Amino acid sequence: MVRPAGTPEFVGRQRELKELRADIARTGLDTLSGRKPARARVLLIAGRPGSGRTALAEELVGGLAGDYPDGVLRVRLTEPDGEPVPTERTARELLAALSVPVTPGATEDELTESLREALAVRRVLLLLDGAADAEQVDPLLPDAPRCLVVATSRGPLTGISDVRPCTLGGLDTKSALDLLSARTGSVRITVDPRAAENLAEQCGHQPAALVLAGGWLAARPKASVAELAKQLHNLPDDESAALGKGALGSLARVFRFVYDTLPGPAARILRLLCLAPAGLADPHTASALAGCSVSAAATTLEDFAKLGLVQRGGPALAQGPEYAVPGCLQPLLRALTETRDRPAEVQLARARMLERTVRLLQSCRAVTEPEGSSARGKLAGLPRALRFDTTEAAAEWLRVRRPALLASARLAVADGDLDTLARRLMAALTRALVTHCGTEAAADLYGIHRLVLDVAERRRLPREQAAALLNLGDLDAGTGRTREALVRYRAALDAARAARDPYATGRAMESVGGAYQELEDWQRAADWFGRALGDRLARGERLDAARLYGRIGSTLTYAGRYGEALRNWRSAASGYRKSGDVPSYARALSEMARVQEYAGRPEESLRTCLDAVEWARRAQDVRLQAALQLRLADTLDRLGDSASAGLHRAAAERMLGAELAEAEGPAEAVEAPAGAGPAIAPEPVLDTGVESVDGGAEEVVPLPERGPEAGAEPEVKAEAKAEAAAGGEAEAEAAAEEDSEAGATESTYEIRSAPQKD
Repeated sequence: MVRPAGTPEFVGRQRELKELRADIARTGLDTLSGRKPARARVLLIAGRPGSGRTALAEELVGGLAGDYPDGVLRVRLTEPDGEPVPTERTARELLAALSVPVTPGATEDELTESLREALAVRRVLLLLDGAADAEQVDPLLPDAPRCLVVATSRGPLTGISDVRPCTLGGLDTKSALDLLSARTGSVRITVDPRAAENLAEQCGHQPAALVLAGGWLAARPKASVAELAKQLHNLPDDESAALGKGALGSLARVFRFVYDTLPGPAARILRLLCLAPAGLADPHTASALAGCSVSAAATTLEDFAKLGLVQRGGPALAQGPEYAVPGCLQPLLRALTETRDRPAEVQLARARMLERTVRLLQSCRAVTEPEGSSARGKLAGLPRALRFDTTEAAAEWLRVRRPALLASARLAVADGDLDTLARRLMAALTRALVTHCGTEAAADLYGIHRLVLDVAERRRLPREQAAALLNLGDLDAGTGRTREALVRYRAALDAARAARDPYATGRAMESVGGAYQELEDWQRAADWFGRALGDRLARGERLDAARLYGRIGSTLTYAGRYGEALRNWRSAASGYRKSGDVPSYARALSEMARVQEYAGRPEESLRTCLDAVEWARRAQDVRLQAALQLRLADTLDRLGDSASAGLHRAAAERMLGAELAEAEGPAEAVEAPAGAGPAIAPEPVLDTGVESVDGGAEEVVPLPERGPEAGAEPEVKAEAKAEAAAGGEAEAEAAAEEDSEAGATESTYEIRSAPQKD
């Protein structure tokens, strides 16, 4: 991993660097006691916010990276609001950086164990920035002496053995002046060195304060260093004390001075940046928060970067670059927001930001739809700033903004007063991740579904609760956590019955059966499939009923109850034939032939298989024809007709060879899954690529359109005003018009349909 863009300038600290490098080679306590070191060496850089601890850590890591061939891993351990990042999320991020598959739904202990196992066979340098305490760091430490850990924290990490903190104070005078020169140019510093030294003292020799002072001078070429030092000296203490005390005192004074010189609109944007998810903001985020145009927000953010108020990072996108709010400024911005903005204004700003995020996610997904589709038509009607030109541009935006988007979902749910917007956001984020990332998004989707479940339980929305539980169960099942999936499916069934939702009820019953089938509890599996079958028959759903007959037939075949299995497969075949589903009818005949063969009736199996070949030919299913030809060959071998068996095998090889030449893809004689019918959905299927316990790829089916459920109304008015209050620009008008329609009809969450295969 390369050094992140936007890392603060580094000057001085040569003594600290020398001590840290020497500490790597220092003999540890384990070695002194005659034991082999069991864990990686930990170097701790301790200092107050704004002391340059992250810059020093990055400088140290940059110089040592060449000694660690498996790379450098970086992770932030503190949220913008100062709360510790959960260890589970940190472990997931590190495993993703190592390209180690992560199991959705894995516990914290499972994740940290996987992380330690992955690091044990690597030589990496791990940077843990902003550690809150030893309990947060300890589970992440590699059990590998070849690795090195560099951690930053406000103070010592009591509990981590053999760690000597490198405590940072202010910069020495020369380094402080060098940092000012880097921001303002050397002329104003060299012509009045005394004033420059006085300014450094007013900044407490703290790098963050010096960066702000230098940025302010750089923006005002005619201002003198002495003038700035005098104004900082005369600044009243009471106002700066309200923003920061003790360790933040010097930084708070300089920040308040710079803030007070900003124009009113810019000052408001800066205050509201404390609401930016994960401390990351692009022009769209700033525009939505402040209710101004995207172009004005982009210009203001760039001005902030020159002043040192934000740090520019990440690749430049069509929607604008991404900026990070320095962690040391976050508490100062929150204090300003609490004193100068009414709670209702803050809530409206947050609602505007979430609404803008929803629209960008909808645009991100819509650009992947075919030309002429309704989704592309809606996309064309959006303001230019909200559209993506290509699928690649949308995918890159989703990749870069992923941390901020996931943080938006978490913050929206934690807020508690914007649950309808939160549900829409999570639905849009789910669709975008499935469309652009497929199976790679499984871990993110698991977290989103858990958030949906939290909102559904809080709002008493049993229908969405059932949807979330079903989706969580599918992800658990797809990773082999079948028993956990079974618990989810049973809970989903209870919620679906409470919601009186027939679709979700049938889906849950079938999933329970699939889980029991995976656990090889054939009796319970057949029983639950039978319950789901009765539900489908009562609603007159022939195709689904035929598919369930097939699932029951497969389960009974595994149980060795061939007579009952054959009856169910005959019912499945009859249902497919009456519905005109030729491919599924051919597959059902194929499975009937299999059961007849298992039952010791090869002649009947041969006749049924010949019928299946004919129907597969009518369906133009070459692979199924080839699989059936191979089955015929095996049956003929058992009947002693080797010559005919050879002819059928040759025919299968010709079919597969022709398909390979046409498709230029792998061609294997794979038997079609039992009872697999086509996916029937009211809108285009989104293949998630994640297989459920039932073995079939899932599809997304929207909930029936209806008004908001009970308990979803309290925040609707604030959300409807979110975009309309954005200053009257074109996109705000379009948003307000769309909101009037979407409020009652837009589905907020989706249930994935029952798998179509065994």
